[in-house]
Amino acid sequence: MAEESDLERTEAPSQRRLEQAREEGQVPRSRELNTLMLLAAAGAGMWLSAEQLRGSFATLLRSGLAIAPADVGEPGAMLERFRTLALDAAASVAPLLAVLFLVALISPLLLSGWLVSSKSLAPDFARLNPVRGLANIFSATGLAELTKAIAKVILIFGVAVWVVYGQTEATMGLAGEPLPRAIAHGARILGVCFLAVVSSLAVIAALDVPFQIWRHRSKLKMSREDLRREAKEQEGDPQVKAAIRSQQREMARRRMMAAVPTADVVLVNPTRYAVALRYDDKAMRAPRVVAKGMHLVAGRIRELAEEHRVPVLQAPPLARALYRHAEIGDEVPAALYAAVAEVLAWVFQLRRHTSHGGVAPIAPQAISVPAELDPEHAVQARGAR
Repeated sequence: MAEESDLERTEAPSQRRLEQAREEGQVPRSRELNTLMLLAAAGAGMWLSAEQLRGSFATLLRSGLAIAPADVGEPGAMLERFRTLALDAAASVAPLLAVLFLVALISPLLLSGWLVSSKSLAPDFARLNPVRGLANIFSATGLAELTKAIAKVILIFGVAVWVVYGQTEATMGLAGEPLPRAIAHGARILGVCFLAVVSSLAVIAALDVPFQIWRHRSKLKMSREDLRREAKEQEGDPQVKAAIRSQQREMARRRMMAAVPTADVVLVNPTRYAVALRYDDKAMRAPRVVAKGMHLVAGRIRELAEEHRVPVLQAPPLARALYRHAEIGDEVPAALYAAVAEVLAWVFQLRRHTSHGGVAPIAPQAISVPAELDPEHAVQARGAR
């Protein structure tokens, strides 16, 4: 039962799931909102440009009816006249059509914003499958769309009948009015009917927009298993991450081992710790730790030091303190400057002895290290308490 509940899509879609759906062109869309915006823009455009359109069409009507007798029997002249009238008519309505074109482009942005997706433009031949088409028609979504369409038709038709019935007396009275007044009065009646229809569409759009958003998020719902899989993809497979960390540690260890031959001295404890130091008075402000390790790694550092004739000095307290308080690439702590200086002085004397001969220098013994920097001393102090 637990496995079945984990596979059920009961969880809200994650932000990454929503972004992936958007990349594929899946965003909430409302046809009712687009229709409302187009009708409202058309009504507003016609109302604002009514005087200009009236004048233009009146001129076109007069020009179209004024036919010279000589042109009646000339097909070429009549075709040229028709072309001229058609171009004039197109120019008259061009501003209104341009506004409607812009509204058709902008209205989808109100709900889903600007979206350009090549995936949504790719051909999907599965949509041509008649079986799938029938399944969509008789699915819950298809029935919901059918119910919405029937309700929309009933609402719009009911509002239109109600408005027209209320304007019956005024419409019948147009026959007794002078022509200019009747045209203006009829235009107002049509405007009232149009406004009522647009208002009914506004109600439909106000209901459809939240429904489309809810429907879109419902389609993208995820199961708990989907959420876990997505989290794993974002964070990375633990096994892969562990393998990468292991490789990184191995590469860092190799770089560290490659730096051991360049060290000036290796301090040991004698087998548990090993710390390699290097100092260049021209490039460094203080000696630096170039390698360090414990147990097997410490043994390998010591072997490399002996192979490349790097001096190895047993200085347990100093080796422990450097291992604990300095990372690879760091300068030695200031509190250990005196102890490290004593070691380096012995190293330089040993180099002089190797190159010029003479009495071999005595390796420093019992190098002093501040008690608070020696891990072993701190453990012993806690044990004594």
